[in-house]
Amino acid sequence: MAITKTVLSVKGMHCAVCAGNVEKGISKLASVTSVSVSLPAESASVTYDSDLLSVREIIDAVNALGYSATLPEDFSSKDMNELKKEKINLFVSLIFSALIFVISMGPMLGLFNLPAFIARPKVLCIIQLALVLPVIICGFHFYSSGFKALFKGSPNMDTLVATGTLAALIYSLYSTVLVCFGNDHAVHGLYFESAAMIIALVKLGKFLEKRATKKTSDAVRKLISLMPDTATVLRDGEETEISVGEVKVGDVVLIRPGERIPVDGVVIFGTTETDESMITGESMPQSKACGDEVTGGCVNATGFIKIRATRIGEDTTLSQIVRTVSEAQSSKAPIARLADIVSGYFVPAVIAVAALSAICWFIAGKDIAFVLSIFISVLVISCPCALGLATPVAIMVGTGLAAENGILFRNGAALEHASKTTTVVFDKTGTLTTGNPVVSDVISDIGEDELLKLAAACESASEHLIGKAVISAAKEKSFTLPTAENFEYTVGKGVSATVNNRRISVGSNSFTDNSYRFDNAAKSFSESGKTVVFVADESGALGIIAIADSLKKSASDCIRDLKAQNTEVYMLTGDNERTAKAIARDAGIDNVISEVSPSGKSEVISKLRACGKTVCMVGDGINDAPALATADVSITVASGTDIAAETSDIVLIKNDLSDIAKTIKISKAVTRNIKQNLFWAFAYNVIGIPVAAGVLHIFGGPLLNPMIGAAAMSLSSITVVSNALRLNRLKIR
Repeated sequence: MAITKTVLSVKGMHCAVCAGNVEKGISKLASVTSVSVSLPAESASVTYDSDLLSVREIIDAVNALGYSATLPEDFSSKDMNELKKEKINLFVSLIFSALIFVISMGPMLGLFNLPAFIARPKVLCIIQLALVLPVIICGFHFYSSGFKALFKGSPNMDTLVATGTLAALIYSLYSTVLVCFGNDHAVHGLYFESAAMIIALVKLGKFLEKRATKKTSDAVRKLISLMPDTATVLRDGEETEISVGEVKVGDVVLIRPGERIPVDGVVIFGTTETDESMITGESMPQSKACGDEVTGGCVNATGFIKIRATRIGEDTTLSQIVRTVSEAQSSKAPIARLADIVSGYFVPAVIAVAALSAICWFIAGKDIAFVLSIFISVLVISCPCALGLATPVAIMVGTGLAAENGILFRNGAALEHASKTTTVVFDKTGTLTTGNPVVSDVISDIGEDELLKLAAACESASEHLIGKAVISAAKEKSFTLPTAENFEYTVGKGVSATVNNRRISVGSNSFTDNSYRFDNAAKSFSESGKTVVFVADESGALGIIAIADSLKKSASDCIRDLKAQNTEVYMLTGDNERTAKAIARDAGIDNVISEVSPSGKSEVISKLRACGKTVCMVGDGINDAPALATADVSITVASGTDIAAETSDIVLIKNDLSDIAKTIKISKAVTRNIKQNLFWAFAYNVIGIPVAAGVLHIFGGPLLNPMIGAAAMSLSSITVVSNALRLNRLKIR
């Protein structure tokens, strides 16, 4: 099984029902494990087994539904062309609908009198018919999409507009025929202006909505624009300028001051400072010298450098960030389920309400013009767009804002769950501490150097940070290490191996015998925040090694900010109690759980959740996988170059713990915004539909004009998008 995740561009979706149709269509395909369709992003994020299903088959399935699916393209230019085309159509629609409105409604409103030759019924009918045709042509997609969806049993917003305006057009054409046969009074049955104005106003609303929605993708656009088109490489001893796509791993790339770095690489010549603010949100320039990694898309600020390309194309850090943000923007939050369920039944229910209202008023003795007005008003005011946009636009803005600050949400669910966090649990080593421990003290009966050799030999097959610190200390002294055999690792305790025909163990005091001789020294080291490992052979303890791992500079500020948000903070570690409490004391953490194995950490998380806490686990992604998977939401503190390897819900690119409080703040703001949007979307329809159906008119109130209904419908979507865009003004510093 080869599980693959891809994001497709989907055009032709106009409302939440359209997005739901695409989602259902894709989910029916065999081997599709998950699918999430975003209306504002016009995209579908699909996870599937690529051994059984191809991208081409997914695209064909979407196209068969009447929409247009393609692999993602450079949407900046494509979307601009589409927006320009829509602008022209909108301009034509507004001009001709304004003309027909003036001709038909001007005299009725007492604004002016038409010239006698135009005022004649037959001429008036022909002129209005001629003026409405360009508007119908510009809005023909409402009919092609709306009726296609209706015939497939999945009516959408276009169906409502198409049905309402077609009813007005048919009745107007019928009246025109009567006028042509001599019934001049039938001229009062013309509704050409209603059909034209509804189409024009809906198009205006969709245009403004789309233009505003494009702003929600600004973060992704900015990231994409960071990558230069060309790179200067050294080939056969000569400088050659090639396209970035032609750069190969291992190529030597030359970068001058002021140029953007085209690919990820390692500096092999020169020193400089790089501006990484657009990718990590870090405003201070970062010093780079030989051996340091540089990230594609960042600006080489000061010096001339040469780098060896290590990651190109889709493997670069920038591409990973863009892909992660795009996938997050295409995902859904659990809170959107209600809107999805309602949208699925909404359009058929609206058509039923419109028909029932019209029938009731007809039975009540109202004329056909009144009945038609009710029918059209209910249809055009009931657009489900606001419901469909309420959640995804807020997620798009929120994830974009977070990305600009070096915080990557992998999906909408993570965004929502983070907002409910009551408890944050930290791993110690590599998360609260720098993760670069060093040997600080060695005490032994057999000599410090001999103990270090034995311990380093025993740890030679270990990947643990403690083991690496011991090996590093031995290398610094240029020791020749003896061979270690029969290596064994005991979870949560330590390692053992046969070295020089002796069984050597390195680990906690519970892993060794007769260690009491070193207890006082071990206690002293532990109380100062150092980790102590015991080295022993078959006869008992031979000595101890103290390893120091300093607290990260941002740790104390992070804990203070979380407490200010009334968030409970825990520290989980496999270290001994004294060392753990010393580190926790320096960080300001009150709740410490020590001497816990990696599997035991997940049990602690489960117990906290069982107490009704919403738990966020923060780890370095190395040995915290079980705990990260068990928590309600997981955060990995990692450098940008590690993004692809991480599987947590949220990644902090800057490796800055203070971003955790910002993460929770952003998620709470986005969730609050989604709830506001859903409230107004539901409230709008709850109020608008009865008014359009004529409920107020029963009690002597006004009747809703279909044109006003169309304008109100468009305004509801624009309101939701505008409210989401307010998130860009959120102050998270």
